[in-house]
Amino acid sequence: MSPTDPAGHAIETAGLVKVFGETRAVDGVDLAVPAGTVYGVLGPNGAGKTTVVKMLATLLRPDGGEARVFGKDVVRDADAVRSRVSLTGQYASVDEDLTGTENLVLLARLLGHSRPAARERAAQLLEAFGLSAAAARQVKQYSGGMRRRIDIAASILNTPDLLFLDEPTTGLDPRSRNQVWEIVRAVVAQGTTVLLTTQYLDEADRLASRIAVIDHGKVIAEGTKGELKASVGSGSVHVRLRDPAQRDEAVRLLAAVLDESVTPDPDPVALTARVDDARSAAEALAELARAGIVVDTFALGQPSLDEVFLALTDDKGVTA
Repeated sequence: MSPTDPAGHAIETAGLVKVFGETRAVDGVDLAVPAGTVYGVLGPNGAGKTTVVKMLATLLRPDGGEARVFGKDVVRDADAVRSRVSLTGQYASVDEDLTGTENLVLLARLLGHSRPAARERAAQLLEAFGLSAAAARQVKQYSGGMRRRIDIAASILNTPDLLFLDEPTTGLDPRSRNQVWEIVRAVVAQGTTVLLTTQYLDEADRLASRIAVIDHGKVIAEGTKGELKASVGSGSVHVRLRDPAQRDEAVRLLAAVLDESVTPDPDPVALTARVDDARSAAEALAELARAGIVVDTFALGQPSLDEVFLALTDDKGVTA
């Protein structure tokens, strides 16, 4: 790894390792995160995502490998790294007994703002994040979505060059998740790089330009959304039947013809099957027609990130 700031990279790691007792929580992670983007780190609980973030944010010391943030080593140049990053963890870090305004003013003062400047910056962020009406309320009275918004606001009182968002929407309702996503997009539009850890595949799909999939402390795949979807070597056919009573038979036939996983969808007349190409999809649909199973609609497409993740981790869908 070059000792200078790699051109265009906010983060670069090589062989990053963290060990807790006999457990290798992070086991040789290599990352190259382009500056000015949202980079997704995707994986299940316990995969090592948060541990990677803590090492990059200088909260944990690596046990092996190297990590640089804007060219600065996270161990030897920890102070320089801290001056350019901010971290929003999985749980709100603000004081629940203080109001929204009091929290932001307090943190701004700790960051060196004068009292008038701290109040002005707090008011700007409360307005930008849709929290002005709740500014005088204690944070413990906030909803989950409001808490996440003020937590992110606290992270950008001084606009960081790199913002770590560790599972920022865990437990939020769909409306609150969308609000947080809009905030992330706005932060990146201002030039901040965001490293986003999540276990929500749709979140990574919507926000991240590149994604690393981590499982058991290792990066098992990395690339753009399109590259990851292409890496599983297949697409999918989404089928809607006319008669829900025929779905079990359709699953059995498709699994036999395609020799692939077939997943019944929540809709009782819908199912999704993996296919290698359009020809195999046509053969499968023809087999359904021969069996007297009426297909109302079908669509071919790339696999979803859910299907990619299941394929990469050897976890299959429902099969007949």
